[in-house]
Amino acid sequence: MRALLLAVLWVCQSCSCPGPTPPPPELATGERLVLREGWQLQSSAELSATGAELSRPGFEGARWHPARVPSTVVGALVEAGVFPQDLYQGMNLRSLPGMDYPLGENFTNLELPSTSPFLPAWWYRTEFELPAGVSGRKVWLTLDGINYRANVWLNGQKVGALSGTYRSFELDVTGAARPGGRNALAVELFAPRPTDLAHTWIDWNPTPPDKNMGLWRDVSLTTTGPVAIRNPQVVTRLESESLAHLTVSAELRNTSEQPRTGTLRGSVAGVWLESTVTLLPGEVREVRFTGAEVSGLDVRDPALWWPAQYGPQSMHTLELEFVEQGGAVSDRSRLRFGIREITSSVTENGRVFHVNGRPILIRGAGWARDMLFMESAEREAQEVSLVRDLGLNAVRFEGKFGSDHLLDLLDDAGILVIAGWSCCDVWENWGRNADGEWTRELKWNEEQWAVAEASTRDMALRLRNHPSVIAWWYGSDNPPEPETEAMYLRVLGETRWPNPVQSSATAVETALGGPTGLKMRGPYDWVPPNYWLEDTRRGGAFGFATEISPGAAIPEIESLTEMLGPEHLWPIDEVWSYHCGAVQFRNVDAFTAALSARYGTASGVLDYTRKAQAMTYEAQRAMFEAYSQRKYRATGVIQWMLNNAWPSLIWHLYDSSLAAGGGYYGTKKALEPLHVQYSALDRSVVVVNSGLGAHPDLRVSARVLSFDLTPLHEAEATVSLGPDGVATALVLPVLTPPSDTYFVRLELRGADGAPHSTNFYWLPARPDVLDHDYEGPDAWYMTPTTSYANLTRLQGLAPVALEVEVSPSRREGDERLKTVRLTNPSTHLAFMVRLKLTHGPGGAEVLPTRWEDNYVSLLPGESRTVVARYTEADAHGAEPTVESSGWNVPKTAH
Repeated sequence: MRALLLAVLWVCQSCSCPGPTPPPPELATGERLVLREGWQLQSSAELSATGAELSRPGFEGARWHPARVPSTVVGALVEAGVFPQDLYQGMNLRSLPGMDYPLGENFTNLELPSTSPFLPAWWYRTEFELPAGVSGRKVWLTLDGINYRANVWLNGQKVGALSGTYRSFELDVTGAARPGGRNALAVELFAPRPTDLAHTWIDWNPTPPDKNMGLWRDVSLTTTGPVAIRNPQVVTRLESESLAHLTVSAELRNTSEQPRTGTLRGSVAGVWLESTVTLLPGEVREVRFTGAEVSGLDVRDPALWWPAQYGPQSMHTLELEFVEQGGAVSDRSRLRFGIREITSSVTENGRVFHVNGRPILIRGAGWARDMLFMESAEREAQEVSLVRDLGLNAVRFEGKFGSDHLLDLLDDAGILVIAGWSCCDVWENWGRNADGEWTRELKWNEEQWAVAEASTRDMALRLRNHPSVIAWWYGSDNPPEPETEAMYLRVLGETRWPNPVQSSATAVETALGGPTGLKMRGPYDWVPPNYWLEDTRRGGAFGFATEISPGAAIPEIESLTEMLGPEHLWPIDEVWSYHCGAVQFRNVDAFTAALSARYGTASGVLDYTRKAQAMTYEAQRAMFEAYSQRKYRATGVIQWMLNNAWPSLIWHLYDSSLAAGGGYYGTKKALEPLHVQYSALDRSVVVVNSGLGAHPDLRVSARVLSFDLTPLHEAEATVSLGPDGVATALVLPVLTPPSDTYFVRLELRGADGAPHSTNFYWLPARPDVLDHDYEGPDAWYMTPTTSYANLTRLQGLAPVALEVEVSPSRREGDERLKTVRLTNPSTHLAFMVRLKLTHGPGGAEVLPTRWEDNYVSLLPGESRTVVARYTEADAHGAEPTVESSGWNVPKTAH
């Protein structure tokens, strides 16, 4: 019978209770025993015992802190109550021992101070039971992520001496393991030094005092017979969307001292695979299946995996087992994958990525992990839902890689991933010269080279099967020197990396990597909305910009209070600076100067945050709209960033509490699947289609209004869009507004009259003026504004009382939906109306909440219906209250 019976992957956890832990159910072949709970943590400075003693079951004689894994040392100590829970508020982080490095400095490149409690090693320790049934089988201990060096002990025996943050270590612990009995595992960890190829935070945020030392990914045990299956892979080559050629491969490892004969068999996409092999003692062999041997691997009409706005995210399963001659199953493996092919090419405009042969304009953002690496699976799911809600189609991992669970979520959500090494640390500096300065001219030492090679290999094997992962950038702000680049390319070839690779995120061409088709020329600080279509030298809407941003992202007052503490809300002080970035990004001065000039000097923190939401809304919307309008002269844009590692005033689309402000909803507006937008540069009204469907006979209307809402111009047009298309529907005439500020309102409807998109702009009669020829030392991150636009009249908008109708929440799948209808009964503009759900009147915000639109502006007599999505758990099982407020709309609970 050819039915392949594979056990469902079962993950069990060690008990955190004292005393003997009952043995888990039988640890079947292909299952993992993941050791997550019940760990203990302590500094080696507080211990006199050796690793052999600490790894003996029942060891006593030390006081331990409770911990879980994955975790970092500081993260675990926060959870254990050793350090305060409000570590991220104000400057509380500076109260931790070892945090006395200079403010704003990049601690990555500094040694731990001699007084730091994290200079000595720290021990993680746990006990667990192994089922008696694994006796006679190989037992493997896997540490998926250590930071940075570790000595590993099991039951009194040293089983490994490890180094490398991005390595995955599989240790044969058969001789030390005790099936049917109590086992003790102890891991001695050492923090990274400046010369180590570790996690770094660069200028994003402060670096915690332990430099993220810890067991930052899973620790688990598996068992096999003498032959193990490792590194399965499915590679797709598409002849067309209706014919896919699959290549299936896996490594077989004979871990015994005798020859082994058996059959590798399994199924993929409904196709049976089978190959009989004989392995010599210790032999590792790759077994491959192609359409030449298995005709079913040429799949007709395959269920393809697509990015979110292009189609469904169809996932498939490869199941394999190795059966020995006597019929015993030596090992099993199960792999999720998608049938899809990623290609890219460099055009005269920049690098263009293709998914299944279709070009796609990359519109993404940089991903940050929690600063202490303590995020939960629930948090990861919430953040992925926000990415998809925004309309982004990609995230970039610059050396900050999430869990396998996160990658699975991105696969299922259809969010593309661009991954690679980080900048501004030893990954891009190969040694120090005699003056102690970093230089690319020196070479890594033997250990660094080995860690870099092994890290690249392990990351490639980890990422290569995820359909969401589309590229690997083995440099960030700089390409590697030639010898290192040759090593990287060799390893990627040996691991059969299936996707495009680029030597860096910059335009620098290398002899081996060739042209990148990318650019990294800023900006990272505030620029006005007109920058993106005017600039032709740096971050403007042309080519593929790998990291750019309009800078500061001031959250709403609730999050700001939680971040800074009530005593530091106003005026702007050193606590604000601490929650910016490092080095050049230690303040919000450029943003504040622009806010004061354009919208009027803030009278206090409430006025500042109100104006900041308008600033970030228009800034983020303009950036993404510009790149969309110029598809494929513009081939990609990565917003710097999506989120922050801790509460921050710069570089995010939603804040660390998952609250969404003006920047979020300006981005979401720009990235609507079918979107109408206005360009003040050439007065064009443009319609953008981000999907693969055609849209004939779309109806576009445009209204230009003076500040007092007197109509200045009205126009209508019909336009048809093909898949992934862009079309100019209208060009408005040159007008001379009678005031400093005027408005443009756009609407897009289908041929049937159904609304697809609305858009509202507040515009200056005289735009901001930039010095595009500026070549100063800070030109890489900012372009000076020599004359600011005048939008200060918005301060005088008359108050408006809205009519708000709220419907009871209804259930849709795992979510709750709340519908709100807004009506402006007045003769005035209701500007930047914010809606939020709260835990009762005056209560905290329900987070996260995903509104289909927010910060909306309503003309006199206009009504809008918007829907909010949230979970019952996030609302604490109660019906939430709707609160409305706005620029000129009083706060009201409904």
